[in-house]
Amino acid sequence: MIIGILSIQGDFAAHAAVLQTLGAQSLEVRTVADLRQSDALILPGGESTTQLQFLQEEGLFDAICQFAAKGRPIFGTCAGAILLATHVKNPPQPSLALLDMTILRNGYGRQLASDVFFGPCTLKKDPLEMVFIRGPIIESIAPGITVLAKLHGSPTLVQKNNLLAATFHPELTNDPTVHKHFLSLISNSAPATKSPRL
Repeated sequence: MIIGILSIQGDFAAHAAVLQTLGAQSLEVRTVADLRQSDALILPGGESTTQLQFLQEEGLFDAICQFAAKGRPIFGTCAGAILLATHVKNPPQPSLALLDMTILRNGYGRQLASDVFFGPCTLKKDPLEMVFIRGPIIESIAPGITVLAKLHGSPTLVQKNNLLAATFHPELTNDPTVHKHFLSLISNSAPATKSPRL
């Protein structure tokens, strides 16, 4: 099982480090060929417009949509969550439109330092640590999307089938809860990952 991590900006190395502590193998993804070697994909933080341009120029935009259609798990954090959303605001921009939700860019302001909060999460008994860096806010979600964590009443971690999105950076904490959950999605989708590569 290989988890691809889009590796053009953002702290993709931190995601890889968390996966390594959990015994999972990762692969830096910069081309369609890299994606074809992956059983799942993480879209990390960074600047969503820059990432979007890269995906379009390298042919990864359509390839990721096909990847999701085959049932392969995708986890987007911060900018990655923006890329997954069907509707992006502040300002509007195109996206992969894989997860039916409306998201507000820079919802927590253009802070230079990270903000740390703790909020309720269905994945664990204790509050979940959430690190926000110019984090987006999920304004609304469509029926069928499950809210796994919240902050001040707003969803911060949501899931639908093979898609997982966080408005915060779980890779910047010492708590592997969210990554463990993503690995469970990959395990549950194992039959899909055995289908022919893209």
